[in-house]
Amino acid sequence: MTVWIINGPNLNMLGIREPEIYGKETLADLERFCRAAGAACGAAVEFFQSNHEGELVTMIQQALGRADGIVINPAAYTHTSVAILDALKAVALPAVEVHLSDVSRREEFRRVSYSSLGCRKVIAGKGFEGYREAIGWLTKLTEEEIPKEKAKRNL
Repeated sequence: MTVWIINGPNLNMLGIREPEIYGKETLADLERFCRAAGAACGAAVEFFQSNHEGELVTMIQQALGRADGIVINPAAYTHTSVAILDALKAVALPAVEVHLSDVSRREEFRRVSYSSLGCRKVIAGKGFEGYREAIGWLTKLTEEEIPKEKAKRNL
């Protein structure tokens, strides 16, 4: 089982940007955390971050046939990107949207999520633990669904 973790703009600034909201841990810390969480669930983890919308869309598209599920934190693109939504819908892989902060308790504009429309679950406000929850949820989901999906394709 392989889970791709795709992170959007400014997550490379973790530990520096607004530590009172995002904490003092870095993107490298998050990657180590996610790899350990994946290993604990029996999942290989591919980890990616970009500040560029098109690169995020490309990564989502490249997950098709290579990943069993996606954990995505589109960051600011959550609230603006129909392109990311369309990519998630196109690949139709099980996806979970994750946010470190509780976006529902922040500015009004952060309460709109286009990307969540292409995801099966949204986890917000749990910090790094939200990623662990998403990886675990996808692992359990895909263990149940992947054999069914493969059987459908073989008919």
